[in-house]
Amino acid sequence: MEFADLDHAAVTACHYARIECFMQDPGDASSDNLFQPNPHLSDSINRNIVRSEVEGGVYLKDLPEESTLEIETQNRFYTLENRGGGKFLISGHPKFCSEPTLVTVCGSNWGGSMLKKAYVGRGMHLEFLHPNYERPIITSRIIEIRLLRYA
Repeated sequence: MEFADLDHAAVTACHYARIECFMQDPGDASSDNLFQPNPHLSDSINRNIVRSEVEGGVYLKDLPEESTLEIETQNRFYTLENRGGGKFLISGHPKFCSEPTLVTVCGSNWGGSMLKKAYVGRGMHLEFLHPNYERPIITSRIIEIRLLRYA
């Protein structure tokens, strides 16, 4: 998909749908809040940012403490519970988090080194810091995000 192929009305419609799914105020969904391409970034970076807006996701700063998400990736189902202060209980991986483990979620990436901080997005890879590992843990591609509990 080319950046120029994205129809503003389609982007706006997807943006509204994403907001309603995650209990955010539809009044915040004006076209002013949609990403405007940055001439200082490459076309591929601008495309990735727009794609994250279209496919949808959750800004973790908007998720109240004790709220819980289920994140379906290509390979696993994770449960992510907001514990406040940027910390989350995560479970769902047999090696890294077979039991709920307190981690710091960095955000999501597009399969490379560019990170969208404090964001969990469809089509992206969740990245988190585990207390027992030196490097960040990166999941497979996120397929779906479900709100299990909104505190």
